[in-house]
Amino acid sequence: MLRAISTTLMRGGTSKGLFFSASDLPSEPTVRDRVLLAAMGSPDIRQIDGVGGGHPLTSKVAIVSPSHRPDADVDYLFLQIAVDKAEVSDSQNCGNMLAGVGPWAIENGLVQASGETTQVRIHMVNSGSVAVADVSTPDSLVCYEGDCQISGVPGSAAAIPISFLGITGATTGALLPTGNVIDCVNGVEVTCIDNGMPVVLMRAADFGKTGREIPSDLEKDASLKARIEQIRLAIAPRMNLGDVTKKTVPKLCLLSPPINGGSIMTQTFIPHRVHQAIGVLGAVSVATGCLLPRSVADGIAQVPAAIGNQYRANIEHPTGSFSVDLKLDTTLTPPTVTYAALIRTARKLMAGEVYVDLSTGANP
Repeated sequence: MLRAISTTLMRGGTSKGLFFSASDLPSEPTVRDRVLLAAMGSPDIRQIDGVGGGHPLTSKVAIVSPSHRPDADVDYLFLQIAVDKAEVSDSQNCGNMLAGVGPWAIENGLVQASGETTQVRIHMVNSGSVAVADVSTPDSLVCYEGDCQISGVPGSAAAIPISFLGITGATTGALLPTGNVIDCVNGVEVTCIDNGMPVVLMRAADFGKTGREIPSDLEKDASLKARIEQIRLAIAPRMNLGDVTKKTVPKLCLLSPPINGGSIMTQTFIPHRVHQAIGVLGAVSVATGCLLPRSVADGIAQVPAAIGNQYRANIEHPTGSFSVDLKLDTTLTPPTVTYAALIRTARKLMAGEVYVDLSTGANP
């Protein structure tokens, strides 16, 4: 027996996934997760019996509902659906899928369009922090068309500026979760940052890499992947993340000098595949690391001088780059990030119903 569940397939930034109303899914998490695994077609490397794209970047879910918080319009729960395992993780935010939440909330009546641009305040349930998205709404309708181009996405679309509030230490409790700017793990110097996403920064050169390797070549390097996973498992408890064997955080990012005039080049393990670009909140954490004296990015990063107290870091990745704006309070040690913002785009791809095979045990 197949069960139909209303959903919207959307691209958010450089990710793609299903957007659901919380009221259309089971409230009990284990049952809900079985439904989502069945919808995506996991576990299966091709996700052939579901709508997943066979890659972590296209196997994502956003669950949206009205927010009871006075400082937010909607709640957004992000779930990463594993491709080859029967695992659903809520251990991280996704800033790319976040880009689709504002348009979805307006089109589904959770937020009323107002003027040429509608501001949507989004409570990111995974971390408890708030993001503010500005959605183009001429004639009180969401407009997806525009001239904004982001690396990793063909063509152009309407710009969705997103600013983040209260994301510093949102997952681990501190900007520097270990309490140190530099830690040494298995003979490798690392900087652990949590400014929206827990990320372990490392120098690519310390692994014999140049920063010009393509993701597929890095994924084929079994020795490299084993070293990086050993570091991830070893440093996670010191980042207040505990045992991360079955978690998708922290991310691990190899840093190298910029190639195309940006601030720094990145190659990000997410954690067992290599990102074709870089996650939004991961980029915010990397940009933060670039501004911290004595971090592993010190001496590699080339960040332009601040205008006032605002910096713009251009984070390069395997398919391009994008800019992150940060404001710092330099009167504190270490400096505290008071503002972070960037621009993403989103597009509605399909709306309708996804059919779940109840014989899998996913009975909503």
